[in-house]
Amino acid sequence: MAMDGYEDHHKKEDIKILHGMGYAQELQRSMSKFSNFAISFSIICILSGGINSFAQATGSIGGAGAGIGWIVGCFVSGVFALAMAQIASAFPTAGGLYHWGSILGNRFWGWLTAWLNLLGLVTVMGAINIGTSLFFAGTFGGYFGFTGTPAQVVVFVTVITIVQATINHYGIKLTALMTDLSGYIIFVTTAVLVVSLLFLAPHLNLSRLWTFTNYSGIPASSPVFPKSDSMFYEFLLCLLLPVYTITGYDASAHTSEETMKAAHTVPRGIVSSVFWASLIGWIMVCTITLAIPDMAKGAEQGWNVFFWTMDSLMPAGLKMLLYIAILVSQFLCGLATVTSASRMLFAFSRDGGIPVGHVALAKVSRKWRTPVTAIWTAAIFQVLYVFAAQFISIAGNSLYTIVVNSTLVFLFLGFTIPITAGMFTYGGKRWPTPGPWSMGATLFRLICLLALIGMVLIFYIAIQPPNDYVMEITIGFVLLALIIWVAFENRRFQGPPIGEEAIARRKAAIAAAERAVGEAG
Repeated sequence: MAMDGYEDHHKKEDIKILHGMGYAQELQRSMSKFSNFAISFSIICILSGGINSFAQATGSIGGAGAGIGWIVGCFVSGVFALAMAQIASAFPTAGGLYHWGSILGNRFWGWLTAWLNLLGLVTVMGAINIGTSLFFAGTFGGYFGFTGTPAQVVVFVTVITIVQATINHYGIKLTALMTDLSGYIIFVTTAVLVVSLLFLAPHLNLSRLWTFTNYSGIPASSPVFPKSDSMFYEFLLCLLLPVYTITGYDASAHTSEETMKAAHTVPRGIVSSVFWASLIGWIMVCTITLAIPDMAKGAEQGWNVFFWTMDSLMPAGLKMLLYIAILVSQFLCGLATVTSASRMLFAFSRDGGIPVGHVALAKVSRKWRTPVTAIWTAAIFQVLYVFAAQFISIAGNSLYTIVVNSTLVFLFLGFTIPITAGMFTYGGKRWPTPGPWSMGATLFRLICLLALIGMVLIFYIAIQPPNDYVMEITIGFVLLALIIWVAFENRRFQGPPIGEEAIARRKAAIAAAERAVGEAG
């Protein structure tokens, strides 16, 4: 009974904060501190990006790409996470980035942030599930005649996306249970992988982890990176591995309205998921690097260097068990991304951000207390993207490659807008007081400045050949957004309720929305 009273008290406090921002408690608030951490940790999923993109370290500067490059890249992602955590503590709402951009900036910056984040989430969801399908092809595909052809990938992704959306449909408790499980699977699987490889490695040459060797242009048939004589350039490219892997921590913010003690829990979920993923991921990629039987021969394997290492060292039975665990964790990574994308879509829609169908997208199921239409819409968009990505190429580049490389920029631009706005508005009229999780004004502004520098670095890396088209896509997207805003959205889209009068006018709507889902708070 005491625990029930404790939880009820904090739930009422959470609802009070949410009402103070002009929103009803329609989603079910039941996620624990660990569950909020686990959903971000599951999306980061070092067993997905850290393995499927591992060759970005060895295919550039060799072992130092893991030993040194991972640390630098995680630091870049980490400063974004710290800045976002402080903002999330003050404004704990679903679709956090969109609200932060609107409240700390203006309607346009919030609207642009929402579209950048939505585009990034849907395409990253596609990239994760495509990666899962290709991992399946390389591990168990031979037993099922699955070789990873475009048609097979589309079917595979469609099937697992339906399962992921279905789990999300049936309530946040089920989803949280699965992502909690994912957190444990990632911890245990990584531990077994690390211990096994260290034991089975023919030799452990620690100097590999700080040795720079130019492996660009290898293998000649399909190099991980184009040939370059600049070691500095190759070092920058190796940062794509950790920067791409350590992202998705905004999921903790997107599930704010489903998390207990959100103002305290969400920022801790963001920061702790990045910290533990960075640390455990570094141990994992360093171990894989040390276990490679021969670095030069490993570089010749290109994108298959991880599988080649496992085949060279690992007993068949243990290898299959690890592959099963990795495959499950990658599936759950996609599951958590459906959650994140659907909450962003729901939050943006309830303020009319989606021009068509926003009423349906903002509706919450009374039975399951989930945004059912938003969940299935995000899933459908992802499948459509995967279909297009497998069969469309532009100027010799697959649509998948084009969008994935562009998405990294879109995601971090979406992070950067509210962070920049927060840096200038903290302590002012728009943001007079911090939330309960705070680094203080000076440190917060320093972290924001470092995040801005990190955005410049990420953009510079992302537009390097052969991905120089990313600049054109980014500029084109921003120009198109400006045209749409000036021509249509500036008059139609009102943004979230800001100011005491706007929030007060929503009291009746808040009460009606909560009655509709049976919320007594």
